Formats: sequence, C-alpha cells, structure tokens
Amino acid sequence: MAVAIERLLTSGISRPARYLGNELGAIHKDWHTAAVRWVLTYPEVYEVGASNLGHVILYSILNAQPRQLCDRAYLPAPDLSAKLRETQTPLFAVESRRSLIDFDILGFSLSYELGATNILEMLSLAGIPLTWQERADEGMWNVAQGSYPLIFAGGQTATSNPEPYADFFDFIALGDGEELLPEIGLILEEGKAAGLSREALLLDLAQVPGVYVPRFYDMDSDGSVRPNRPDVPERILRRVAAPIPAYSIGLVPFVETVHDRLTIEIRRGCTRGCRFCQPGMLTRPARDVEPQQVIETVEQGMRATGYNEFSLLSLSCSDYLALPAVGVEIKNRLKDENISLSLPSQRVDRFDENIAHIVGGLRQSSLTFAPEAGTQRLRDIINKGLTNEELLQGVKTAYEQGWERIKLYFMIGLPGETDADVLGIADTIRWLQRECRGKGKKPLGFTVTISNFTPKPHTPFQWHSVSTAEFERKQWMLRQEFRTIRGLKANFTDVRISAMEDFLGRGDRRLACVIHRAWQLGAGMDAWWESLDRAFTAWTQAIAESGLTWKYRQIETGEWNVCAESSVEEEASPSTLPQPVLDAALPWDHLDTGISKSWLKADLERALEAATIPDCSFDGCSHCGVCGADFGHNVVVSPPAIPQFNGQFVPQTERVQRLRVWFGKHGQMALLSHLDLVRLFDRAIRRAALPIAFTGGFHPGPRISFANALSLGVTSSSEIVDIELAQPMTVTDFHTQLAAQLPDELPIYQVESIALQTPSATQLLEQAEYFITLCPVPDAPSPTIAQWHTWIETILATDTIAVEQTTKSGKVRLVNLRERLFELQWVDTNLIDEKIRSFISSEPIAETITTVRFLGSCRNDGTVLRPEHVVYMLESVATQEWQLLQTHRTRLILQTV
Repeated sequence: MAVAIERLLTSGISRPARYLGNELGAIHKDWHTAAVRWVLTYPEVYEVGASNLGHVILYSILNAQPRQLCDRAYLPAPDLSAKLRETQTPLFAVESRRSLIDFDILGFSLSYELGATNILEMLSLAGIPLTWQERADEGMWNVAQGSYPLIFAGGQTATSNPEPYADFFDFIALGDGEELLPEIGLILEEGKAAGLSREALLLDLAQVPGVYVPRFYDMDSDGSVRPNRPDVPERILRRVAAPIPAYSIGLVPFVETVHDRLTIEIRRGCTRGCRFCQPGMLTRPARDVEPQQVIETVEQGMRATGYNEFSLLSLSCSDYLALPAVGVEIKNRLKDENISLSLPSQRVDRFDENIAHIVGGLRQSSLTFAPEAGTQRLRDIINKGLTNEELLQGVKTAYEQGWERIKLYFMIGLPGETDADVLGIADTIRWLQRECRGKGKKPLGFTVTISNFTPKPHTPFQWHSVSTAEFERKQWMLRQEFRTIRGLKANFTDVRISAMEDFLGRGDRRLACVIHRAWQLGAGMDAWWESLDRAFTAWTQAIAESGLTWKYRQIETGEWNVCAESSVEEEASPSTLPQPVLDAALPWDHLDTGISKSWLKADLERALEAATIPDCSFDGCSHCGVCGADFGHNVVVSPPAIPQFNGQFVPQTERVQRLRVWFGKHGQMALLSHLDLVRLFDRAIRRAALPIAFTGGFHPGPRISFANALSLGVTSSSEIVDIELAQPMTVTDFHTQLAAQLPDELPIYQVESIALQTPSATQLLEQAEYFITLCPVPDAPSPTIAQWHTWIETILATDTIAVEQTTKSGKVRLVNLRERLFELQWVDTNLIDEKIRSFISSEPIAETITTVRFLGSCRNDGTVLRPEHVVYMLESVATQEWQLLQTHRTRLILQTV
C-alpha cells in the first residue's frame, strides 16, 4: 500500500523535492505485473545517492529486465526521519511510494566502512529486523504473505571484507553488478514461482559466482571463514563486467546533487599497482571503453539531460590513452552549447596541453593531482610510478594553461616513511611554487589534503598500521612547516576517523555487535562531519560495551609496522618480515578477488626494497594472477588521432528576441525551491535546443529572468519568466519545444514576443493576487461568516498594522503591512473559478476552513506582502491564531508600459 507522502512532505521539510521520485528519467513500472520488485537503497542522503554512477547504472539495468521492477530509496534527512518515527510511517521508496517492507529484495551500497550504521537506520525506519537471524522464517518465502524482503549489500567495502557486516545481510554481491544482479533477479523469480523457502532460495543464490551467503559460513577460532555445509563454494569469486556507458544516461534530479553533471565511465579497473590502493587491486583487469562509444554517449547524454557539465570517470582517467582525442572531439561537437568537462584526480605525469584544452574553457574546473608522497624514494616504495620531473612538468603545464590554484593529495604513515619523507611534502610544495612563476602572473597556490594511511584488505600494505600518536606527531610537523608557505590551504584527516576505518575495515564478525550498538547510540555516518566528538564517543562506548577495547587499542598503537623506526637523517631499513603475521588467517581470505595472498606478500617484500613493478596495461605482466578465464584480461584501446581543437565556447551575446512566458507551478512542483526551478528551466531549454542568448564576461549565463521567487510549498497559475534568444523563433515553435521538455505540473499558459527594450518582468512587477486557506489552530473556536466580514472590514479601515522585520544587515525596523495591502475579501469557495478551486484544500475538516483572497505589493525591491503577513493581520484583529493550510498565487500584475 502506498504511503501518503502528501502529509509528510510539506514546506517544513528541508528540500522535500528529493523524496518525490518524479525526476526526469525516473522509471515507473506497474507494481502488479512485476514478478520481482527491487529497491536500490542508498544509505546516504539523496544528494549523494542520486548522483552515484553505480546506483544510476544498476537502476537502469534492472528496470530494463522484463518482469523486474526497480525502485529507489535514500537515507532521509534528520527532519524527515523524525517525522517518520513520530507518525509511525515506514520508510518508502520514492517512485512507487510503497514501504520498503513490501518489496522482495533491498540492495544497499556499502562503499565506506562507517556507512553501516546508516543501513541499520534505514532498516529500522522501514520496520525490518536488522539481522538475517531475526528475518529467518519457515515455509514458503513470500513477501506478500508476511515474509521479510531479502537484504543484500554490494559496493567496495562489501566486496573487500563483508565480515563485520555479515549478520545484517542475507547475502553479499561481490564485484561488478551489471550482470550479477539480473542473474539474481531470475533466480528470485524462479524461486517465487516454485514456492521455495527463504533458506532454499539463498542456497540457490549461493551457487551463483559473486554471491556470498554468510549464514552458510562460520568463523573459526583463528579468524578464518569456512563453509558450514558441503554444497556451497569454499571461496567466493568476485564478479567482473565491462562498463556500458549508455546506462549512465538516467536520472536528472530536480535538486542540486553532489555531482550535478552527466558522468560517463571511460575505463574500469586500474593496473598501476599502487600498493596502498584497494580499488586498484579490486577492480582488475583494466577495461577501456571504445572511444566512439564514449563520444556518442556523451553527445547523446548531454542533449537528453540538459546538463551543462559532464565528467569522464575512471580510477585514473589519464591512463585512458584515448582521453585527449575523445575530449577534444566532444568539445568540438558541443562547442556552441557552453558545456564544460571535469575530470577526477588524474595522473600528473600525463597532464599536457591537450588535456588542458578539454578541461579548460569559460568555466574552468578544478584540477587535482595525487603525488601521494613527498619524496621519490617513498613514491617508489608505494609503486606510484611518478618522478619529480614528471610532477613538475604536469604542474607547470597547468600553471601555464591558466590554473592559479591546484589541489594536491598526499598521504602520511606509509610503510618505510621517515620524518624526512613527511617534511618532503612541504619541500615539494615550496619547490613547485618556486619553479612555477611567471611575469605578471599570480603565484601558484595549492589546496593540499593530507590523509592518514589506512591499511585496506587485498593490498600489499594490508598488514601495516600506524599508531594514532604517530599520525598526530606527523600532522603537527606538517602544520608547523605549512605556516611558512604562502598561498597554501591544508586539510588534515582526523586521526580518529582513520582509526575507526581501520578497526572496521580489517575486522571480523565480532564487530557486528559494535556496529549495532554504535547505531543505537546515534553514530550515523553524517555525525562524523556534524559532530565528530559525539560520533567518536558513540563508537568507543560501543566498542567498550562489546568487550573489544583491546582490539581497538591495537589499532591505536599500531598493530605492526613493517619498517624499523628511523631518524630524520637516515632512511628506513626493512625489518625482518614476521612470517607468522603474514601467514595468519585473515577474515577475507575466503573471497577470491583474483589476486593471490602470496603475490601480495611478495609485493610487500618488493616495497621494502623500494622496487617498482610495471603497469601491466602498457608494460610487462606483473603476474598478480587476475588475468584468466574467471576475470578476463586487460582491454586497452589504442589512442586515435587527436582532432584539431576548434577552440572554446564563445557565447552568443547578441539578443534578437525576448519572449515573455506565463506558466504555472502545480502539485508536487510546489515543493521545488526557486533555485531548483531555475536549474530545471535551464536544462529544459538545453534539451529543447532553443537558441538562448548569453551574458558576457568570464562566467556567461543564459538570459533567463524570473519575475519573482515563489515560496516553497506555494502553487501558482501566474508565474512569469523572460527568455532572450540569439536567433528568432516563432512563438508557436518556442512554446511547443519548451513545453515538451517541462514536467506536466509546470504548464505553459502563454508566450508573448515583446520588444527588447521593454523593461524586464522583474522591473515591472507591482502586485500579486493570492488565495489562501486557513483554519483555526486546534481547540480554537470556528468563526462565523459574519465574524470574517467584520475582521476584514476592520483591517481595511485601519491605516497602520506594523510588524518588526530584520534586515540583511541585522537591523530591526517597523514595516506598515497595511499600506502594502490593496484588496482583502472572504471567499465563498462555491462561487470561485473551478480552476482556482482545484488548488484549494479539501480536507475532511472543510467546514472549519476559510478561503481568503488578497491583492498586495509584490515588488523586487523588498516591498512585498506575503501570505503570512495577511495571517498576522487577521490574528491581530481576531485575537486568535490561524493555521495557514494552503497558498495559491493567481496573478502577477505588471506595470503598463
């Protein structure tokens, strides 16, 4: 049964539009004809989840399957979470608005160690037991008859070491999900049709490569994990799939998201072999996407979505050898559309003028490089494959191409690191600033992030850890050095976060009780950023209550350092590797990622000798063991010729036509903020391919001007926007093309061509007419019609009704609301226009509801009479409080010119 979200999502909820499920690209499939009903549940707020590429791709793939329905759910913000608990409303999926407990299967993305508490929060809000033991049932598994949904997790953390979280999930999906999830869907469909029990269904799933069912495995006393029945595999294979860019063209959220752009994957996997990097080990082999496929997908995606920015995604974009050619070709094709390209952190040694051209332009994006270490010796230890000369060449190229500030990532606490290596970070920054100077140019500035090395499973450095005290000492050293460097902004990762990541990331099943208790104590992932002290206190209390303080103390003090202590003057010398430590069972040994544990140990030996290994995508094989029948082989596309660059976007600033558009804002669109509405119109105009004129200057913007910002939650049938074009169009064609790209609840009523010299609607705006519905607050008397007439007459006969208002500068001034009111009347709802009546509340308490029409000032200099002002005036004369139920704006009145 659908949840009545209309009662939940009001203007009092922060950014309510993120819960509506009506974005461009949202898929609504018939509930009753679906054989299997999925929810992809992202355990983060909507702005993070809706822009996650994996989330979008899997949502699109599952909905492309016959008889499969896939909906979405996100972690609600604290205000909605509180309202759900207060009203005892279960957490719902955004498209169908059904409770999560109604679905067959819920998939959570577990991509970060501390994110598990958010998953427990979502399960709790949905009314679903937290552990697989509590969800176990006898007989036929059927959600419609009361069985609980299957709960599973995927993502990087789930793939690397799911053991701390094993109690919470029925199964884990290891590796890439593009092929795995549809296979799971077919098995669920067959299992439902056959009337299998939950256990029998999970046993079938356990036979699928890539599916790990924790209930069929036990942890031994040595920490290893072994099957508890003979009919499941001893080791579970990680799944590998080729990227399919077409599925990236999906959702276009109405609200601004963290990555508010089209994102296209160009390469999956990395073979650089950085010894600290878990994604580089867990995503092998490398798989390039054909350049023409990337170009066509971006071109199609930009025109289908209306975004003004796109990103090409890979663990190391610069290792996609076709990047310069692809980027230049895309920029050439979209040259006239004011579109920019952003790239994630890239290899500084491959940054050249070609890449500078494609990421540059009028909206120059930020540029991020990750040297990781401050000295050549340490970069060799971690197998970074970057020389000082290459670092300087890349940074210098960026400076010469116009970048005045660059982001750099470094890491401290790496194996073999000395104080000289730590101080080398500051020396490197000074050296780069000295070498990057130009006459008449600002000195190069840096934003530097210093991360604490955290050992990750399935990497050569998984056995190495550093004490919290040592991290704090090294951070202090760098802070002292950074004080002497101008133009530098430094960010340091909190050592407590790093310790918790390590504690969970390399833990075993004993940690389930810690995670559960930490969640009960309020340790949601957001708490680390909003109140770090509170979150840390919750986690440490949970650890203490679980009797695992000793284990956490090992993390804090550094369980094992693979290198002997050394002074600033001398290099670290490798200690004798303690084989018992290296050979001990690890909680993730039963997961087959393709890289053998023996190879990881051998590579650790090479690291201690500062010996590098080749990047097997371009040089000799590193013999890690991945390539073969199970995981495939590296797929590297040869770079095509780089086309001639046609130059950056030149905005069409000439204005040849101005169109005035009257439109409405109905239904759920009332929950869209004004800034989100502006963004929506911009994207709709791009999708409609309208020849919009741009402003000039360094940051040209489309010439779109709204007459007035409508308050959140208010509907309207008289909004106005002026749009200026660089090429003339007929009014009919403009109307048809724009209306086709707008939601139905943003109808266009009229389009009029006006003279270019005519003042804008913003300048001409004078008055606005509203209909508001009110009712007495609880326990207050319901007035008669005669009383309403008396109150209104009293207000109209009064010269002054003052209210205090605080200006932006903080000054308090008195404002006479009465002089802003021109008309006020009680309305008989039976006599008003049917179109207006459709916007007025028809609650069960209709006999206590009153409708009032008023006409008041609405000028953009701040002389405005708002609906709440009218309520204030009514309360002043009636001496009782009113509840404003609904507001509808019927007219915006412009000066006659």
